[in-house]
Amino acid sequence: MSVRGPLHQRLIATVVPLAATVALAATLSACSGDEPPKKAYTVPTSLCGISVDPALVKAALPGGNALSTATQKPNGGTIRCNLYVDSKLVLSLAQAWWSEGKTTAAVAPAYPGTKEGTMSEDERFIYSGKAGVGRTVPSCKVSRHPEQDLYVAVETRESGVDDPDAIEKLLTAYTKAVEESPACR
Repeated sequence: MSVRGPLHQRLIATVVPLAATVALAATLSACSGDEPPKKAYTVPTSLCGISVDPALVKAALPGGNALSTATQKPNGGTIRCNLYVDSKLVLSLAQAWWSEGKTTAAVAPAYPGTKEGTMSEDERFIYSGKAGVGRTVPSCKVSRHPEQDLYVAVETRESGVDDPDAIEKLLTAYTKAVEESPACR
C-alpha cells in the first residue's frame, strides 16, 4: 500500500510543469534552427560598377532585411566593394593590382579566409567557404598599372556564411565580369 501525501503531490506538481517546459523549449529550438534567416533584401545587378548575377551574390550573404553597398579605395591599386546587411559588413569584393608574375598562391595569404582553400586546376583561383582569390587573364592590362596583374578577392566578414560552392561561383563570375569591364582596359 502506498501513501501519497502532500509532499508527493507537491513533487508531482513541480515535475510535470518542468518536464512540459523542457519539452516545449526543445521543440521551439528545433523549429527555429530548421530555416535560415530570410533574405528580405534585393541584390542589385551592378555592385560598385561591376555587373554580377544577383543570385550568386545572394548565395554568399546572410539573412537580413536591408542591403547596402559602399566603394572603398584604401590605396592607389585597390578598389573594394563592401556589402552591408542590416548595417553590418558581411561581404567584400575587391580588385587589387599586384606585381606582375605573382601566382594566386602567393597572393592568397593576404586574404586570411583562403587559408587551406581549394586551388582550381588552372591555378587561377583559390577559394574556401569564406573567401577566394582569382587572377584575371594576362590580357587584363592598363597603363595606370604597368607591370602589374589584377587580382579579384571575395571575402565574407563575420556573416556566418561558410559555403565553398557559393564562394567559388561568385569568385569566378566576378573575376570574369571584372575582365570584361573598364578595369581591364
